Amino acid sequence: MRKKLIASALALMMLVGILAATASTVSAKKTFANDYGVFLSLNSNKKTMRKLAGYKTIVIDVQNDFTKEDIRKLRKAGHKVYSYINVGAIENYRDYYNDFSDVMLDVYENWEDERWVDVSKEKWQNFIVNDLSERIKATGVDGFFVDNVDVYYMYKDAAFGPGIYDGLEIILKGLSKKGKVIINGGDTFVTEYYDRNGSLDGILDGVNQESVFTRIIDYDKNKFGKSDKDSEKYFTSYLKKVKKCKKKVYLLEYTKNKRLKKKIKNYCKKKGYKYYISGNLNLS
Repeated sequence: MRKKLIASALALMMLVGILAATASTVSAKKTFANDYGVFLSLNSNKKTMRKLAGYKTIVIDVQNDFTKEDIRKLRKAGHKVYSYINVGAIENYRDYYNDFSDVMLDVYENWEDERWVDVSKEKWQNFIVNDLSERIKATGVDGFFVDNVDVYYMYKDAAFGPGIYDGLEIILKGLSKKGKVIINGGDTFVTEYYDRNGSLDGILDGVNQESVFTRIIDYDKNKFGKSDKDSEKYFTSYLKKVKKCKKKVYLLEYTKNKRLKKKIKNYCKKKGYKYYISGNLNLS
């Protein structure tokens, strides 16, 4: 009888432990008030870590002094962490800026500290795939938030346009072997890739589209407005195709308008998309 009581007590303790673990897991999931957040201007510090705590999937720039330990803590807390990587342009504050003056193109409109890059050049491809991405990957992030694939839109009609397409394909396939890839924008290239291959496999896991329902009126003053109907129709149709390819869809919108925020939230909830709404272009 005593053995049976001990066995029953042990069984009860195990059950309590399982229930506690389950409750703990459910509780952990509920700690994230938001599904998605993009914070490209934040540097690694305690204040930043507190801010990121409320977001399940976060996008940061690990080149802003984020360490392997920072990423470990974030992932341990249940976050999915993506790092920004600029594959189609280069900012003048990067420590490698002067190394690539020979592959730079025009100044990026509205972003005067940035220049487009000729991604057809093997030198740049090797740097992104074999150097920069390796340094980012070493921090332990889940994947890459890939910016300025729009270089294809800018230069596809130039004499070296075919090389731009090929270069981006090489870079994206290289990054995809190292981690998850979310392409920010890049709809012209993504559509072209799909038309050629009938799939988006091998180059991306998701697409982040900026300004589907909103538009930027003044870059210096953080002044925003509502997107025009044609743009809204184009991008909603484009994102529908991306989802049909079984890829994730994220929206990044800029507005302070409460009614517009509500529209974005309702749309994303209906479509199963993730979203982040920012009141500033710095994403801080």
